[in-house]
Amino acid sequence: MLIGMHGFGCHEDFDGGEYLYRVGDRGVDLFFVLEGSVDILENDGRGGHGLVATHEAGEFTGELDHLSGRAVLFCAKANVPTKVLRVSHERFRQLVSAQPEIGDIILRALILRRARLLAFSEGGTVVVGSCRSGDTLRIQTFLERNGYPYRCLDTDDDVDAQEALDTFHVDAASLPIVIVNGIDVLPKPSNRQLAESLGIAEHLNPAQVHDVVVVGAGPSGLAAAVYAASEGLDTMVIEAIGPGGQAGTSSRIENYLGFPMGISGQDLARRAQIQAQKFGARFIVAEAAWRLDCTCDPFALHLDGGSLVLARSVVVATGARYRRLAIPGAQSFEGRGIHYAATPIEANLCAESEVVVVGGGNSAGQAAVFLSGVARHVHLLVRGEGLADTMSDYLVRRIDQSSRITLHTRSEITSLDGEEYLSRVRWRSHGSADVEREISNLFLMIGAVPNTDWLDGCLELDKTGFVKTGFQHDGWSRGTSYATSVPGIFAVGDVRADSVKRVASGVGEGSVVVQSVHRWLASAKEPSAQAAAE
Repeated sequence: MLIGMHGFGCHEDFDGGEYLYRVGDRGVDLFFVLEGSVDILENDGRGGHGLVATHEAGEFTGELDHLSGRAVLFCAKANVPTKVLRVSHERFRQLVSAQPEIGDIILRALILRRARLLAFSEGGTVVVGSCRSGDTLRIQTFLERNGYPYRCLDTDDDVDAQEALDTFHVDAASLPIVIVNGIDVLPKPSNRQLAESLGIAEHLNPAQVHDVVVVGAGPSGLAAAVYAASEGLDTMVIEAIGPGGQAGTSSRIENYLGFPMGISGQDLARRAQIQAQKFGARFIVAEAAWRLDCTCDPFALHLDGGSLVLARSVVVATGARYRRLAIPGAQSFEGRGIHYAATPIEANLCAESEVVVVGGGNSAGQAAVFLSGVARHVHLLVRGEGLADTMSDYLVRRIDQSSRITLHTRSEITSLDGEEYLSRVRWRSHGSADVEREISNLFLMIGAVPNTDWLDGCLELDKTGFVKTGFQHDGWSRGTSYATSVPGIFAVGDVRADSVKRVASGVGEGSVVVQSVHRWLASAKEPSAQAAAE
């Protein structure tokens, strides 16, 4: 393997005890050990380091942060006098493209190393707080969505949690806290503060104009990013929380092509993000698109953190969100018993208890089946007469056959009760008396509200707020279903009016729209080229 790599790096010597890179460094190079050995270390929280792994001759350093250019989680230190082949971050990308067989081996190793970090909670980041707290759940969701390893200490039942609070002199009012590298303590951090502290945030050049900016990193946005970047377009993705979208809340998708054993929405999104980064796409996370200025050239996207991103073309892929319950007091229980996702984070709160899932679509069905493996019993509430018209048959059959799921048709929630957290739910089923149960976790997966507020009147929407597409603009958009009312701005996935609300269709739209983006970029260059000729 090293023979094919020598043209991409340079030889370098390190003395024993010398650091190749340290925790928090960005854009770190890849090092192939020729002689000697390199220790990989994590901060132990006491001013020292703990050994994670040692790379000998013939092995190489790095994990996924070396691909993305984000701040690394570990230090690398020469254990003895060591010779290495040093491949810069930029040359590493070129290597992956030019030598796919070698690139695949390296990329597979980087992915597996990150998987180990996630499985064993390595990396030095600790979340301390009640796992029932809305802020704790938000922080965990942000870290999970961004594939960031961490350990969570639940102050409700983990004896190590109190020791951590005593060590860092933290009182209950500051919870939850995030301890970074065993040193820095962040009390109740926002997602943006977390991104900055952990090195997940992207450093932007406000003067740079990108070929295409994809807004939203659900299945359609990720597909657009993969295809745009793989075809050489300067691609930026803007995502408010982390890759996945609504699909990222699905514990298991079993009818997606090519995955006969099923795959979680988050795993699918994580793989797609890595694929996009492999081709050079960059990701802004923890900053949502706040306003789109579509009257200027290039287009200007204003982010809610104050940043500005310029684009020659824009792909709107912000999807939709579930509707909220329109009953008194419901809002006070959001993050305190009401959930809009059913992932292992939420499932940990449901052990040996009864839960309620509201909704008749595939997401609700997947949630009910997944939670039935953890909860004592799952009550699935739908407004209609049954599930056959709204849910895939394999899920309907699984629900019918489960002794731990009860389907309540023609039913609706009438009231919620609880003090600090949700504790009781009452619902009404047609033709029967109201039912009240001790329920501390309620999962809402009803309806679809498009995430289009940020468009600020730029694009033509339908009466429900979804983006209208299929417009014709001077010939270049002929044959595309994704052109919006403004030339150069496209919409794909669930945010698009009349789209099919399925993961596979979203991926298809995201991949196909890139052809239209190319046409637009080519047509937009023509006037300037003619002017230059004159």
